[in-house]
Amino acid sequence: MLALAVLGAGRIGAIHAANAARHPRVHLAWVVDPVQDAARRLAAATGAEAGCDPLAAIADPAVDAVVISSPTATHIDLIRAAVAAGKAVLCEKPVGLDFAAARACLRDVGAGGRVMIGFNRRFDPAFAETHRRVAAGEIGRLEQLIIVSRDPTPPSPAYVAGSGGLFRDMTIHDFDLARFFLGEITSVQAFGQNIIDPAIAAAGDNDAGVAILTAADGAAASIVNSRRCVAGYDQRLEAFGAAGLLSVDNITATTVRSSTAAATGAASPWLDFFLERYAAAYERELAAFVAAVEAGAEFCPSLADGVKALAIADAAVLSAQTKRAVVPAAV
Repeated sequence: MLALAVLGAGRIGAIHAANAARHPRVHLAWVVDPVQDAARRLAAATGAEAGCDPLAAIADPAVDAVVISSPTATHIDLIRAAVAAGKAVLCEKPVGLDFAAARACLRDVGAGGRVMIGFNRRFDPAFAETHRRVAAGEIGRLEQLIIVSRDPTPPSPAYVAGSGGLFRDMTIHDFDLARFFLGEITSVQAFGQNIIDPAIAAAGDNDAGVAILTAADGAAASIVNSRRCVAGYDQRLEAFGAAGLLSVDNITATTVRSSTAAATGAASPWLDFFLERYAAAYERELAAFVAAVEAGAEFCPSLADGVKALAIADAAVLSAQTKRAVVPAAV
């Protein structure tokens, strides 16, 4: 049994803790959060011990691995502490808020370090199947990738203030997904918008944006983000190649369709938010982490993948500010 500590008892920590508690080869040893009531509630629901000090859980000799689901500003320090203690690490995205600090962490820990970054979209069944079929050559040479990701409602200004901004917090999932399909990204052209929530603009962030990424072989990805979509959680992907295309549409609660005199093909709403849409992806992500720890295999996505996605995010921020294409920093 793999003894696991979950650091952070917020909504992401709750997902990981529940998945760990259900996994047949995992013993959820600790749920840790500085908010003691949150740690106790989640620990009680998952059969773990509650704690308030992440370093104490990391130092516990009985713990084999940790899941870092605490606020982004804590990620790099906790990665360093966990690796120094010999623990395997699954860390939520992004690696951190500062690219230089993230790159230094990678260099100190090593590209082959025991750190996996939680880019859950790689584990979504539909996206993973699309990637497999593209890699198998089903649509010929991949030429264009289209990613649409829109949240149902904007986050609070307090969340925005500590998130690192739209491109580092939200689009970074799509930057990693683009790398997953296209390989290394050589140029980023991004456009930030402020059209939804004045409070987000006041916090110095964008509430929507578009990014165009190019790869070394000439393939390109277009990414469309918005913090508001009244139809629900909008998550779509299209891979276009020389011999055809593959597409992933939104998921609804059921496949029932209604056709009447008022409307044809009417469906139930899209799944409400990422907790529902990516439930299977989070479960598969943790399973892949556990399997890699057990096998002593390299993690994918790795810490290097996380730092490269952050380099693209920083390039997008600079591009939106300067209105020019930017080459991502070297990792």
